[in-house]
Amino acid sequence: MVMFGNRGAFSGLLAYAISFMEGIQGLHAWQWIFILEGIATVAAGLVAALVLYDFPATASYLKPHERAYVVWRQKFAYSEQGEDEDFSWQYVKDAICDWQVYTHVLLYMSIIGPLYGVVFFTPSVVKSFGFDTADTQLMTIPPFVFGTIVLLFNTFYSDRTGLRSPFILFALTLNVIGYSILLSDVKWGAHYFAIYLILGGAYGAFPVLISWASNNFAGHYKRCVGMALHIGIGNFSGAMFSNVYRSKDAPRYKLGHGIAMMFTWLGIFAVITNVIAYRYINAKRAKMVAGGEGGEGLKISGEEVRRLGDKSPTFRYNL
Repeated sequence: MVMFGNRGAFSGLLAYAISFMEGIQGLHAWQWIFILEGIATVAAGLVAALVLYDFPATASYLKPHERAYVVWRQKFAYSEQGEDEDFSWQYVKDAICDWQVYTHVLLYMSIIGPLYGVVFFTPSVVKSFGFDTADTQLMTIPPFVFGTIVLLFNTFYSDRTGLRSPFILFALTLNVIGYSILLSDVKWGAHYFAIYLILGGAYGAFPVLISWASNNFAGHYKRCVGMALHIGIGNFSGAMFSNVYRSKDAPRYKLGHGIAMMFTWLGIFAVITNVIAYRYINAKRAKMVAGGEGGEGLKISGEEVRRLGDKSPTFRYNL
């Protein structure tokens, strides 16, 4: 996601520089954009194939004891008893039937939709302020840099505190303020400032919401299915937002901004719903383990804990 933010920042600078390549080798500047960015993408893919490893156990840059520690930590990251390593279709069913998968899908859609909208239509919105094409490309750079800074702040302090929801709500609040300004009849400077807030909110929320879902889907196979549903269904909102910023709505794009605001409030609703449900379930399980409801949690075996995953009385949902 940091790379995504940097790409957004530097793509504007790159497009500005490439605009001066008009006519070189008989090609238009827009053709050079596809050629140069395509070359960079292919080169990055080749480098990744050489330097990335499939699993911690095969990472040659780690010492043997480091590899063993990383493998152990991954296995026991979500449960003191580890996670079941044997596949069962029951885990697929557990993921499909779990309510929290769908509240997280709604949250994902509330972020990724407006993110796609603002990333791909920021140049159009900025250009509506009256700038020419070259200046528009330059003006899109600072908001993406700000978005990257908010992303780094959110992810760092989310990991430091072990919390997810407060930082997602902070990011969604930035979106609400930003879209409120864009929907208001104010000067272009205020609208430009709103783009900063929206990019900060969209980028800042995305990695944290992915981590939140991953933290609360357990064990291993259920998490795989749950995350596939989470991201797969959630990305449909990106397709929606490719059609809501219509050229006939320029320069205010009230329809697109209004739909993005609606999605943002749906995300806030999803976060609050999850937090209330997680707090209730965590408190109930704490009583079970402590013996307040007959001590059922104390009688469960390690094998049963691994099989139940996040439904185990010993599992605590991350807030």
